[in-house]
Amino acid sequence: MSEEVRATSTRSHPTSAPLAAVDIGTNSFHLVVAQPTSDSRFEVIDREKSMVRLGSGSGDMKRLEPAAMDRGIAALKRFRQIAESAGASLHAVATSAVREAENRDEFLHRARVEAGVEVEVISGAEEARLIHVGVLQSVSGLDRRHLLIDIGGGSTEFVLGEGREILEAVSLKLGAIRLTERFLRREPLRKKDVAECRRYVRAYLTHPVRRARNLGFEVAVGSSGTIANLAEMVNAACGGDPLKTVSNFTFSADELQEVVGRLAKAPTAAERLHVPGIDAKRADIILGGAIILEQAFAELGIREMTVSDHALREGVLLDALGRRERVSLGHLEDLRRESVLHLAAICPGERAHSEHATRLALELFEATRVWHGLDDECEEWLEAAGLLANVGLFVSHDQHHKHSYYVIRNSDLLVGFTDHEIEVIAQVARYHRKSAPKAGHPEFARLPERDQRTVRTLAGILRVAFALDRTRAGLVEKLSVRPGARRRELEVVVAAGGRDVDLELYTAETRKDLLEEALGASVSFVVE
Repeated sequence: MSEEVRATSTRSHPTSAPLAAVDIGTNSFHLVVAQPTSDSRFEVIDREKSMVRLGSGSGDMKRLEPAAMDRGIAALKRFRQIAESAGASLHAVATSAVREAENRDEFLHRARVEAGVEVEVISGAEEARLIHVGVLQSVSGLDRRHLLIDIGGGSTEFVLGEGREILEAVSLKLGAIRLTERFLRREPLRKKDVAECRRYVRAYLTHPVRRARNLGFEVAVGSSGTIANLAEMVNAACGGDPLKTVSNFTFSADELQEVVGRLAKAPTAAERLHVPGIDAKRADIILGGAIILEQAFAELGIREMTVSDHALREGVLLDALGRRERVSLGHLEDLRRESVLHLAAICPGERAHSEHATRLALELFEATRVWHGLDDECEEWLEAAGLLANVGLFVSHDQHHKHSYYVIRNSDLLVGFTDHEIEVIAQVARYHRKSAPKAGHPEFARLPERDQRTVRTLAGILRVAFALDRTRAGLVEKLSVRPGARRRELEVVVAAGGRDVDLELYTAETRKDLLEEALGASVSFVVE
């Protein structure tokens, strides 16, 4: 069965024809179709995933079984049709299952003749490089020394990098399907099989462990479906709501160990289905991948890992884009802001107003720090929410603040943010006008109390800031805050260069209630 996720392209003036990338993996095939944009990035316009299990039932992956090849060719036919319907050129790469198969030429011939797809078989080192390219566009902070781990069905890639430079890349014949076939297929599962699998993995990790210790790393990042599903299980074990995106979700060594322990105690794949958060399609092979990650954590001394939802397919896409158009892949330090501006561009007419109001909001945030006590991270969320507050106009002017929540929460253009951060940003944007947050609003009610307070405070600031640009003319140049004549009273001092800002002041007076409640002080406005 295939799983399809669609997203709408948002740029009205694409710079070039769409591109499509296919990752032919040991466990699943992935397609992503995207439109390159003028800022050297891309917008996803279609995705498809098919659980082919190309490497199953073949011993140590020496041969591709006929039934597995049939499933793979059928998936490639669908992928080609999807790419053609979008007018996209298709770039397909195959990894360990095809790379190691003695009869790989048969599969490549069938792909070319029956599916109309030319497949490039890539080496383990090239696979690691392309995964790294993809992950760089999804996770912030990788300008520091980092370790990237990607666990596939047939191989696991380890990359040590700093910024866009790869210092070391290793591909090992360790994978979720490969280990399941060798150690974990017997049911009920035996403890000695799990123990033997762990010993085998540790032995294989000798080289990457030695290199990682020599070079060192500050950040650990994980990509692939296996790690993403382990993250979902950690989240479920912690009582979190289902993640809409795993990107930038973090989990600790202890949290991973708890999940792996539960998986290892389940004697059958059917009983593993009772582990909260597990992907039912991975229940039979997830333990093998989990043991690889567990042992990597232990041997490499990893305390915490950040998850990337980008991997090989996005790397193939970006690499093809770079070769075709000779563009840069962007700057790591600008990753989060770039993605915010990328999404904000769906409403180009709102840019000047949103940027001006956001600047006022940041001034108000800084000026009231002593009252609200929020940190720099919250200020970044405020900035993102301000720039995106009106993206709901793309859907409709009526109740556009609610549409803004939906667009922010469901867009795949925001990269570098965690699922939790995206939720907070979306809610702050949603409450920048009209109704204040209420316990009866389901999304707000699900937030922890601390996050509820953050949303109320940031939304209160944003309401006043947008009110002070009511005419959209940028009349209010800047603002500051000073204590009022009485205790718990603040005066917002507005600098307007002598221009008439009566409408701005009137609107701000009508929209200050949420800010007053959040700060625990009365607020008044005066013109400098």
